[in-house]
Amino acid sequence: MLKLMTLVLPFMLIFPAMVVGGDTSAKDQTIADLKAAFTGETTASAKYAAYAKKAADEGYMRVSKLFEAASKSESFHAANHKAVLEQFGIEAPAVDPKFEVKSTIENLQDAINGESYEVATMYPEFLKNAAAARISIASISLNYAYETEKTHKALYTKALQAVEAGAEETISGKYAVCSTCGNTYDASVPNRCGLCMTSKDRFVYIA
Repeated sequence: MLKLMTLVLPFMLIFPAMVVGGDTSAKDQTIADLKAAFTGETTASAKYAAYAKKAADEGYMRVSKLFEAASKSESFHAANHKAVLEQFGIEAPAVDPKFEVKSTIENLQDAINGESYEVATMYPEFLKNAAAARISIASISLNYAYETEKTHKALYTKALQAVEAGAEETISGKYAVCSTCGNTYDASVPNRCGLCMTSKDRFVYIA
């Protein structure tokens, strides 16, 4: 718990969870959104970890590393959402992840579908509600996830195309995940995260 709180503490200190003239109904909705986002990210983390194992079992070691990196990223998103809820004195919901593990190609498509929904529908709506409520800390946590899911969608799409073409070797087998915002890198790693400015020495490296 201490480690997770340390990860989110920097932006919590800078952007306190205050509502100043915000819409009360929007505040209530944002709390519900954070609970839903926590549930979704917790489930995604467990699901991608299972998908990583399946990919390794099928011999797709690079895809396995991608799923492993994404699983770690989603766990950081869940931790951030939970920390925001706790700042309001609200306990994060208990989560019992439900999902089905299929073939790696099917799992990649499922991941693309999930990330597409989050990028196109879920997080934009949640961010709109947080803006209406003027809850800065919620907006930051939700935006970290929103921006990262765009990257995950692109990485999964590239991986699926490579696997279908029998060219898995064309995708990366090494990833770096920012421990603050979950931003995920598959190529050169910057000195600081391009999303939250966290130093690369606090990234999680998967290879």
